[in-house]
Amino acid sequence: MKDYYTAVSTTGFSNTKTGEEQDSQEIQIKMTKTVRRWEVFPGKNKFYCGGRIMMARQAGVFYLTCALIIITSGLFFAFDCVYLAIKVTPAIPAIGGALFIFVMATLLRTSFSDPGVIPRASAEEAAEMERQNEVANPNSPGTYRPPPRTKEVVIKGQVIKLKYCFTCKIFRPPRASHCSLCDNCVERFDHHCPWVGNCVGRRNYRYFYLFILSLSLLCIYIFACVLTNLILRAQEDNFLTAMKDSPASVIEALVCFFSIWSVVGLAGFHSYLTASELTTNEDIKGTFTAKRGQDNFNPFSKGTLFKNCMGVLCGPNPPSLLDRRGHVVPETETVSHVSVGHAEKDANMVISHHEYYGSTHITTQKTNNIGTSTNPDRPVTVVTDETPPEGIKKRDMISYQTPDGTINNKVPPISGSGQGDLSRLLKFYGRPIDHDNTNL
Repeated sequence: MKDYYTAVSTTGFSNTKTGEEQDSQEIQIKMTKTVRRWEVFPGKNKFYCGGRIMMARQAGVFYLTCALIIITSGLFFAFDCVYLAIKVTPAIPAIGGALFIFVMATLLRTSFSDPGVIPRASAEEAAEMERQNEVANPNSPGTYRPPPRTKEVVIKGQVIKLKYCFTCKIFRPPRASHCSLCDNCVERFDHHCPWVGNCVGRRNYRYFYLFILSLSLLCIYIFACVLTNLILRAQEDNFLTAMKDSPASVIEALVCFFSIWSVVGLAGFHSYLTASELTTNEDIKGTFTAKRGQDNFNPFSKGTLFKNCMGVLCGPNPPSLLDRRGHVVPETETVSHVSVGHAEKDANMVISHHEYYGSTHITTQKTNNIGTSTNPDRPVTVVTDETPPEGIKKRDMISYQTPDGTINNKVPPISGSGQGDLSRLLKFYGRPIDHDNTNL
């Protein structure tokens, strides 16, 4: 991780000497480190390789899956393939190797990719959404009802409800759901699979389907080859002797026998979902099943089984909505104090996102108590000695210098007077608040 040092230099000040004395110069240098977005990601995920690999936090079962596939396939290539390549055909290890590579590639692609996580709303976006959803309460003027937590959209004549996620502060898109294990909203959420160590959603469902389909073929292939190996060895002597000569074949046969039923059944279930353009979440909840005599259909179906399968397997893969390797830019960076001989105006300059916005000052000259606003959008307030403290006085006005050197005045958007108002005034314009320092 690289370190960046940001120094702010002042211009326009005087370094004149009076006798042997020289004006002192103190410049604060602020050190900031580049922070990637994956390092501050709010979900319950783990990242590797600088944010390129994204997985669920509970990935222990995933390592078990990898171990079962690699160990079983390794025993098959080490013991059975050597005998079968001589007795039957050399194509057996070649086919087994191609299936093994394809299974591992689809498994890693499913496990290490973004399943389609929807970014959470920022504080400003959440506040704006709450403001837009405020509903006035007719029974009690001046009060508001809680904003609605569902919205309805119409897709191909079918009404789809969009639910509000209290964690992500967004209305979930159609077919999206919040995964409690990963603590993320996922597009076209299918389910959270601990065997692959990740959620299965819009961006990795095709790889998950290809994984379980190819794993089913690999299990059937290894099981058939192991039985063939044992039968050929048994013809030379007997079956017990064949098992003693190749004990690894017995282990492979047991692992594949118990795996075939679950893996093949899962592949068949997801083949039905793919052909119907459904997700596991929708099928379990019965989202598009007829309820109480009401007609209900799946508006996301493309009409035919072939089109649905082609849409899942060959359709374009959407890009990730997460900028995992992007830099987190600090909202504001300020120089707290720079004291140079005649450089008071630069001592208060404000820096936001590395941009110079001029310097702020409190005007302290004594004038009459009649304040005038230079802001055309704000009404002018006349203040006298008898006026309540909500008025604006000239001594509370802000004058600031823009980058081109011009001086502008601005009325602060607060009311009242005193030290509390001054603190809020300084906070609004970006000045650090120091109640002990009277030289503002």
